[in-house]
Amino acid sequence: MVYRGMTSPESFVALPDRELLAELKRLAERERHATADLVSSLAEVDARRLFLGEGCSSLFVYCTRVLHLSESAAYARIAAARAGRRFPLVLELLARGDVTLTTVCLLAPHLTEETHRDALAAARHKGKREVEQLVASLHPRPDVPSTVRKLPVSPSTPGRVDGGPSLTNAARPAVPQVDTTATTSTAVPSPVACAPAPRPSVVAPLAPERYRVQFTVDRRTHDKLRRAQDLLRHAVPTGDPAEIFDRALTLLVEHLEKTKLASAKRPREPRPLAEGSRHIPAAVRRAVWRRDDGRCAFEGAEGRCRETGFLEFHHVVPYASGGAATVENIQLRCRAHNQHEAQEWFGPMFVRERAPSIAVSPIERSSCQFQNSRATCFGTWQTNPCRSASPTSRTSSDDLSCRLPQAL
Repeated sequence: MVYRGMTSPESFVALPDRELLAELKRLAERERHATADLVSSLAEVDARRLFLGEGCSSLFVYCTRVLHLSESAAYARIAAARAGRRFPLVLELLARGDVTLTTVCLLAPHLTEETHRDALAAARHKGKREVEQLVASLHPRPDVPSTVRKLPVSPSTPGRVDGGPSLTNAARPAVPQVDTTATTSTAVPSPVACAPAPRPSVVAPLAPERYRVQFTVDRRTHDKLRRAQDLLRHAVPTGDPAEIFDRALTLLVEHLEKTKLASAKRPREPRPLAEGSRHIPAAVRRAVWRRDDGRCAFEGAEGRCRETGFLEFHHVVPYASGGAATVENIQLRCRAHNQHEAQEWFGPMFVRERAPSIAVSPIERSSCQFQNSRATCFGTWQTNPCRSASPTSRTSSDDLSCRLPQAL
């Protein structure tokens, strides 16, 4: 059955699951071809400068005023149109869905007759971060200097606020990676002054294996950095924030791997698991993490999930149905797929995350925690009698799963 002219979410309510997914793929393919045709027509309109006769001074004005595209949509399509006019392969890849408008916008300034085929082939089905790394390899940029400066209190503050004193020596080599900025908590803005909008954190590749990292910190973090620089002068005479940042992250990652993944250089012999215990032994956590490669192991119709954050240890056969905490019965799941499988097994009415009506005893709560980590528990305390508890039935989430909070 083919459905046409569906313009609202209600139009798809009657569709079965598989037909809805098939319709969605068909619509996405139609949109890709329509976008490629629009980009091609914009390229020709730009070449003929037809927008001038329509009373617009530029193609951008024509797209926003006449075609009613947003500024960002107009920019992306104009950039793709001009790149497609130079390299027709761009339009072909857009129509097939091999590259996106974002990919074309990032690559367009760096494409040449000699490199465009290889660059576009390398960017096929890549995300924005991967394409940014590709652009950094095509057009490497020099390292940015490490700086620590005080931000203005508000945009309305009269005069210019000079940057704070540098925390590094001026004569040090120019090889830093991190640009950190610090806010101040000593100045009190007036009631009518508006606080400046927070600057977004930046992690951007500059060249192969080189990145620019920029973020804003408060006074306490700034003071910790100064203290760390003073204590490390014997090892890092320049006080380079990039070196200190790297050392701090190394220690943090080691600590998190110990507390959450039971990582150990000399692991002890595993102890016998107490009968009826919900606790997942350290040896099991280590083995499961290595086997699943630190990634959600859920297998869907389109392949395996790629999520590496918000991971949880998932019981294939739930604890409530007799599932044991063994390597064979434990897998990694992202939070979304863990809850999805819990709903598939128990039903949506039985899954409650941190339900206030459920009282968890101290013994049961402590058995779910990873040593000193802040793991939390969620789940249901009832099973659906209509569901089978057989290991051969559909996999599910544990009724009291241990969650690994995101590290950073």
